[in-house]
Amino acid sequence: MRLVISGQKRFGRDVLELVLKLGHEVVAVSSPAIEEDRLRIGAANHRLPWIDAAGFNASTMPDGCDLILAAHCHSFLGDKTRAKAELGALGFHPSLLPLHRGRSAIEWALRFGERITGGSLYWLTDVVDGGPVAAQDWCFIQPGDTARDLWARELAPMGARLFARALADLERGVCVKIPQDQELVSWEPAIENVPRLWRPDLPLLGAARYQVVTERIMASEAAG
Repeated sequence: MRLVISGQKRFGRDVLELVLKLGHEVVAVSSPAIEEDRLRIGAANHRLPWIDAAGFNASTMPDGCDLILAAHCHSFLGDKTRAKAELGALGFHPSLLPLHRGRSAIEWALRFGERITGGSLYWLTDVVDGGPVAAQDWCFIQPGDTARDLWARELAPMGARLFARALADLERGVCVKIPQDQELVSWEPAIENVPRLWRPDLPLLGAARYQVVTERIMASEAAG
């Protein structure tokens, strides 16, 4: 498959290495314009086209792509960008969606004293963390776990496995899209020092749709 990876940090780099190992073609990589970002370094090492995440939108999205993978992506990818990929965009969220939507899902699971959490691979839509689920898995939360511990030990490897599973399904012609149960939705606000969702794509939506989508995202971020 021809893929675009939008993300950052070690998880984005690990997903890049995974899909290349699986034999997929990476058409381009988008990440923040930070020289030491691991995904950006990985793209440079493989001599792949790189797009600054601040400018990744429908106008810079490559043509002829099958799928966008959002791997630790903190940008809102609008419908015009997603539509340029034949299958759309898949992202990983570190919770059992529809529980714990939002930027601080792991931290809130810990604050609530939960013993089980998980990860969800889902299809991106205009509803942040609200798209149909393609694959899920679960894990125990160990006593004394921090968000960093849980992410490194369980959730990041889980995310890579779920991406591999979904790609294998799609190659077999199987496209899983399970709607999220709206009665179970929970959204928690971002904790301190977590940047807001970046929205480089919204100005391309047109004035009316820009207003609608912006209000929807801001309402979601303020909920809880």
